Amino acid sequence: MKKVTLLGATGSIGQSTLNVIKANEESYKLHSAVANYNVKGMVDIVKNFAPERVAMYDSKSAGELKDALVSLKLKCDVLSGFDGVCEIAGDGEAQQVVAAIVGAAGLKPTLEAVKSGVEIGLANKEALVMSGTIFFDAVKKSGSRVIPIDSEHSAIFQSLPEQAQNTIGFCDLDALGVRKILLTGSGGPFRQKSLDEFDSITPAMAVNHPVWSMGPKISVDSATMMNKGLEFIEARYLFNASDDKIEVLLHPQSVVHSMVSYVDGAVLAQLGTPSMQTPIARSLAYPERVAAAVEPLDFVNMQPLSFDKPDFKRYPCLKLAMEASRLGQGATTALNAANEVLVQCFLDEKIRFTDIAANCRKALDHFACEQCDNLDDILRIDKEARSYILRIIDRD
Repeated sequence: MKKVTLLGATGSIGQSTLNVIKANEESYKLHSAVANYNVKGMVDIVKNFAPERVAMYDSKSAGELKDALVSLKLKCDVLSGFDGVCEIAGDGEAQQVVAAIVGAAGLKPTLEAVKSGVEIGLANKEALVMSGTIFFDAVKKSGSRVIPIDSEHSAIFQSLPEQAQNTIGFCDLDALGVRKILLTGSGGPFRQKSLDEFDSITPAMAVNHPVWSMGPKISVDSATMMNKGLEFIEARYLFNASDDKIEVLLHPQSVVHSMVSYVDGAVLAQLGTPSMQTPIARSLAYPERVAAAVEPLDFVNMQPLSFDKPDFKRYPCLKLAMEASRLGQGATTALNAANEVLVQCFLDEKIRFTDIAANCRKALDHFACEQCDNLDDILRIDKEARSYILRIIDRD
């Protein structure tokens, strides 16, 4: 019975992870879970999965959760605040920690899990965008192993030789005959929308993804393709790749989740029904495979598959992320922080959709030369970039 700790338990990745655990009750046990403020969601998790302890980042929500569990006569230790979240993440009691907290908030808890030496199912791309080199230094020191959960990175992982799978963060792609990593993206809901209409895009339109069911922040990132830009940076660190070793392709059907092209002309790809439960199941069971409660592809009735190059006029955020990747860790940290603030402002209807890319550009220009040598540098730049963007928005 493999024990699993789930960070971000009430979010979309967290719920998909719970579905996989439920489909394989004989193999997996939820040891502990972490959430922000969704008390009802956590009550349901305690009721259905009986974790030994949980943590709520929001202290008020932790108090409400304790009261709710007492009234239902459910036994579970409840921790609160950021310290409680980090304690659960790093207690070393589970065999795998699924890191699914969205955004920069997941960085420190994920690093605490890495330090404990357990296996990491990584769904928090921001952890690598902000701290790639530092992150994998910690992985090497603790002896932890990282298995990617983002669908694209899981596909790349599955398309690489076993030698690479066992040396994530340090693999030698040239020695393995890899020519290119082909990172696919759907293009989001505005792939064919007139650029003249982008100023009128609403939050409701942006979160209505044509293929994937995701949370609001990731859905907006998919619409701008910042999500693919962050995944570009994540892929660099996961697979120890240079910028020119990764190519982004538009693939609207989201059936081919990514590919690896080899020097002998072969291209290996991972295909599947668009569902996060497949890469989650792969991470939990590796090197074996288990049921993911996902329908297999119907090749006979499948729509034609198409691929194209991304248009940077339509997706300026993708280009910004690729530029930040070349500039270094300070630039990627600042860009990620700026984007998080701007996406929330857009969702709150304080700025236009096109303001996201325009102000990300300002943040990248302002912080382009910042250097990150340690975690304190990363957290400082993250804080400064958020303040910088908020000042711009207030001024406008």
